Amino acid sequence: MAVVSRLARSTTFKISSLIPTIISRKFTSSSLTSETTLHSPSSWNDTSNNNGRNPLKLGKGRDVHWVFLGCPGVGKGTYATRLSKLLDVPHISTGDLVRDELASSGSLSPKIAEIVNSGKLLSDEIIVDLLSKRLEAGEAKGESGFILDGFPRTVRQAEILEGVIDIDLVVNLKLREEALLAKCLGRRICSQCGGNYNVACIDIKGDDESPGMYMAPLLPPAECASKLISRADDKEEVVRERLRIYDELTRPVEEFYCKRGKLLQFDLPGGIPESWPKLLHALNLDDHEDDQSAAA
Repeated sequence: MAVVSRLARSTTFKISSLIPTIISRKFTSSSLTSETTLHSPSSWNDTSNNNGRNPLKLGKGRDVHWVFLGCPGVGKGTYATRLSKLLDVPHISTGDLVRDELASSGSLSPKIAEIVNSGKLLSDEIIVDLLSKRLEAGEAKGESGFILDGFPRTVRQAEILEGVIDIDLVVNLKLREEALLAKCLGRRICSQCGGNYNVACIDIKGDDESPGMYMAPLLPPAECASKLISRADDKEEVVRERLRIYDELTRPVEEFYCKRGKLLQFDLPGGIPESWPKLLHALNLDDHEDDQSAAA
């Protein structure tokens, strides 16, 4: 409803001419209803190369349309990036799109910074605008298909995406809350090269109800060690707020895809060495074992 109240002040809301073929919205003030539509490149809807095969058994270059869900800090970007390299399809992270927009100092930067630093979710309008621009740029480069993380985060966004493309698979990564919190607080970025690292050493002892978990830190090379910075939103109070909002808004998205038979629940058993082979097995990608090192 917040989306409607902000934009229903005019009878018709016209999108910037920068992305006319990708996204359009129509708002009717009298009924206070809204419609946000993400238009995909026509090439996405071409299924002529599928030949009825199981999408999880296809080789590199498969035109997959996958989504990664999971709490903030769970590792969506890490595993989506590896699968992107393994299957030779683009990985699109809305988190990266937001950070790129912030770095560009564009007109949306102050508003986005205020929202992100408070731990709240960006509006559908902002996210869909950023995603649409990325899709348009990808189409110009000849990209097709995607592994998407960070979108959708609400049922409304999931409905928008479903109206555009038939998502093949939704992978929901799960991790204990204490490990999630430690991971988020341990994240570091090299201010020079942009490399992502994590200084947290997570060692959770097992008990009668749950097994132990160990996740080694991902330390930077010597040349980056003195240049590490924390993300502005990686503060304990902000992280806890993001987890609370995730529970409230994004967990219904899991139900949305579960009802459609597209959801794969995957509990991360530990760090990358333990989790990556098991994730490949869960995705029926065991035949890509020889390519694992290339994706690392």
